Amino acid sequence: MGRIAYDEFSMFAENIAEYSLTASAQPVVSRVTTVLADGRKVSALKWGLESPRLVLVHGTAQNAHTWDTVALALGIPLLAIDLPGHGHSDWRPDTAYTPQTLASDIAPVIAEHAPDAIAIVGMSLGGLTCLALAHGNPSLVRNLVMVDITPGVTSKKAKAVLDFINGPQSFASFEDLLARTKEHNPTRSESSLRRGILHNARQLDDGSWEWRYDRRGRSNNENAPREGEDENASPRPDSLALWEAISSLHCDLLLVRGGISPVVDDDDVAELKRRKPNAVVEVVDGAGHSVQGDRPVELAKILARFG
Repeated sequence: MGRIAYDEFSMFAENIAEYSLTASAQPVVSRVTTVLADGRKVSALKWGLESPRLVLVHGTAQNAHTWDTVALALGIPLLAIDLPGHGHSDWRPDTAYTPQTLASDIAPVIAEHAPDAIAIVGMSLGGLTCLALAHGNPSLVRNLVMVDITPGVTSKKAKAVLDFINGPQSFASFEDLLARTKEHNPTRSESSLRRGILHNARQLDDGSWEWRYDRRGRSNNENAPREGEDENASPRPDSLALWEAISSLHCDLLLVRGGISPVVDDDDVAELKRRKPNAVVEVVDGAGHSVQGDRPVELAKILARFG
């Protein structure tokens, strides 16, 4: 197969058709960039012309386009950020993609482009990043939504996710990359997976494909025990710090849980409710860890309360 053309704004009609949405196939959406103090650039998608009401932050090995269907279904001004090391944002030289470092990186982005956002929404690593942001920069977070993640995540709970993102970096063809993606995402349509690959991988001059995100520090990308660590050992300090952040949250907290995802279990929910008794928990039936990919319309309906 020859070169595959890629235009990141050309596929919205597919999202609309797949989910029978009434949105325009040519929405007002543009790339915006924030330059950090050290010169690195963080990129984001700004939907609409008005000040964003929501900020959306993706998980490990994803990018801002993971929220496309959610954004189209909502139809409100919002900002979807490419975390450093992902999408169109610069990579961190230190490969330190932890919730705390990433929170520091996205704070200036939100302050510049979405200072009046009603809610900050983060999935997986993005959820822990937004939690760290709410703790360190409370003025930026009026409401916090964490999508299928708590500080109780472990490598055992996230095994299916980690098996996929820790797989091969490069593939001889697009078909090979698609086949592996389909194998690890059996609940998703092939068209949605094709779009996801085009947004998250790039074709090299020899026709092969490789993932676009920074994999050098991928062991830092989950708040989970490192390879070889005892699952039954005491919680790591960064996990404890994030649980403490929930205890001290100044804002309301909504946890959206994937109904068939193992990443958040009942013990996690109980601990979250113990630390934040007024937290609201919503379960999306049929959704795995990537709720925005598996059940984007249902997630949009939940998030519409902030619109």
